Amino acid sequence: MTPPPLETAPLEPISTTLPDKKTPDTASPATAKSVTAKSGSTFYWPMRLLPASKRAAMFAIYAFCRRIDDIADEPGEPAAKRAALDVWRRDIRDLYVGGAPSGSLTAALRGAIERYGLPRAEFEALIDGMAMDVAGEEAGGMCAPDLDTLRLYCRRVAGAVGMLAIRVFDRADPATERFALALGEALQLTNILRDLAEDAELDRLYLPRELLLAAGITSDRPAEVLAHPALPQACEALADLAETRFAEARAAIGGQARGSLWAATAMMVLYHRLLRRLREAGWRDLNARVRVGRRESAWVAVRCMLGLPPAT
Repeated sequence: MTPPPLETAPLEPISTTLPDKKTPDTASPATAKSVTAKSGSTFYWPMRLLPASKRAAMFAIYAFCRRIDDIADEPGEPAAKRAALDVWRRDIRDLYVGGAPSGSLTAALRGAIERYGLPRAEFEALIDGMAMDVAGEEAGGMCAPDLDTLRLYCRRVAGAVGMLAIRVFDRADPATERFALALGEALQLTNILRDLAEDAELDRLYLPRELLLAAGITSDRPAEVLAHPALPQACEALADLAETRFAEARAAIGGQARGSLWAATAMMVLYHRLLRRLREAGWRDLNARVRVGRRESAWVAVRCMLGLPPAT
């Protein structure tokens, strides 16, 4: 599953077969900025308008997410994918013990880590989230996890991004951490609802078991669930949960969403709009792409930067 904040198109392929002396960081010459620009992410403009050092840090975090996400999503044997993720674990560990960067991306990450005090545990949590997808493949696909497992997955692949981002935004206080975790889960649940068909192609289904059963859906096979007439009911229930997380995020920071958190506010506005459009579409055509366009993203980002966030 594409990590939070990720509305993406594929990068150049990254092999999960590891040469003896080559890490995933050296598999592509793409810069962190170019990775983000090419992805078509809803988050591009909120990141692009940040001051230079913060922008570089966020691009590096985003590119790291893309790299490890591609390892989990590209075709390949689970054992090779686990090995590739382990290389990233080693590279991240090395950055925190004074080791030399293995390539351009780890060099960018080292700069962000040193400047903003980014915690190693959050990078490792992101890798753990990708490992959950790989483990799911070995079990026949991550299909209909229980709610607790889904929330753990969201914490790792989305909450971790938020916990890194608020440090880049210079706001690592308890209330802002609550905001980051609630917003991260809201974004990831929205991604899940947007990417149902795409995930099914990877034999994945992130709709939680409890909501499927409540809708009368007993299968956990992606194709069968997506064809079930009660699918919209299960999706609406997950959308309700996402709405609750968006509300918790807003409440956590009260009226303090301006200033250093303007970029996070823009991300919240954009993804909340995406969730509402998904609900309006009603999950009737899962192949119809519901999105927020780049022009709208830029407009929202500028409004938030000026302290005038638009309505969601």
